[in-house]
Amino acid sequence: MAQPTSLGQTALFVGSYAAQAQPGIHAFSLDGATGDLEAGGSYAGIANPSFLAAHPSHPWLFAVSETSQAQDGVAGSVWALRFDPQSLALEPANHQPSGGDWPCHLQLDATGQWLVVSNYGSGSVGVLPIRADGSLGEMSDLVQHRGRGENPQRQEGPHAHSATFAPGNVFVLVADLGIDQLFVYRFDSSAGKLNLQASVRARPGAGPRHVVFHPSGRLLYVANELDSTVAVHAYDAAEGLLRELQIVDTVPPGTPENQVADIHISPAGDRVYVSNRGHDSIAVFGVESDGRLAGVAGPSCGGKWPRNFALAPAGQFVLVANQYSDEVSVLPVLAGEGGLGAVQTRAAVPQPACVQFATG
Repeated sequence: MAQPTSLGQTALFVGSYAAQAQPGIHAFSLDGATGDLEAGGSYAGIANPSFLAAHPSHPWLFAVSETSQAQDGVAGSVWALRFDPQSLALEPANHQPSGGDWPCHLQLDATGQWLVVSNYGSGSVGVLPIRADGSLGEMSDLVQHRGRGENPQRQEGPHAHSATFAPGNVFVLVADLGIDQLFVYRFDSSAGKLNLQASVRARPGAGPRHVVFHPSGRLLYVANELDSTVAVHAYDAAEGLLRELQIVDTVPPGTPENQVADIHISPAGDRVYVSNRGHDSIAVFGVESDGRLAGVAGPSCGGKWPRNFALAPAGQFVLVANQYSDEVSVLPVLAGEGGLGAVQTRAAVPQPACVQFATG
């Protein structure tokens, strides 16, 4: 079941905010033709498994435990779990410290041998090796950011919000919301080390959160949480350098307070999707021939506070983790200016925060 087909059954997991004793990871099967979600059980035992990452070739799932020393009495950690491809039942393999507070993002490298974790609370990024049995080894590197931004409430210090491998697996791009910077690290895949290659400052107060590369590997799209924009950059894959091309708004002028969350690109690279928390919409942009964005639509996300979302493997649906309405909403992708259709399916999940398709 875990291997996706174009319109068949595809397995996915939903991470959420939950106490350790409560179910925090929920399994589903998506019908690629109808958009129906069939529940496949849940797993308790991890506090706030708010972000997940699936291994590309094995039935292994990785989850943050988004906690902090000051508030929870324990710093963040990263868990390795194994799942049954048929039943989707999960069992823990082990866990390791994340190297800081409030880990909020995970990504595996292209080889499936390394996992990078971003610690929002501490403004740091760590690298963990993945062992042959799917468990996590001890951290091989930890880089610490420093500084502050112009927003005294949200940018009092560094807040690494995501670390994303660039196509080619040579560079890792880190978006730090707290200091309005994008860091490009050269990745040493033999030792699991991050070496600073370059950095780019975002617009003051922008708050870069998540990024996505165009399938061509020559463009980068950055979701800025604090000023509700997307920044488009040309990307030099040989040197890991960025050049800003465009900044576009994700909500109409005069929109009340809004926070951008997640960003994804269609498999064909012709559309970029961005979630708006507050406006409770998914901004849909068309990608022009030069990589710049043109607005298509801003349809409803189908709920409240769309934190993260995912595109179905064939690109026919968008699945949204609507945190404040306690549901995952399935929206059909429409051709033309509509962008997305009305909710096709809803699945109840308390405080969902992340949708991750299984690939192993």
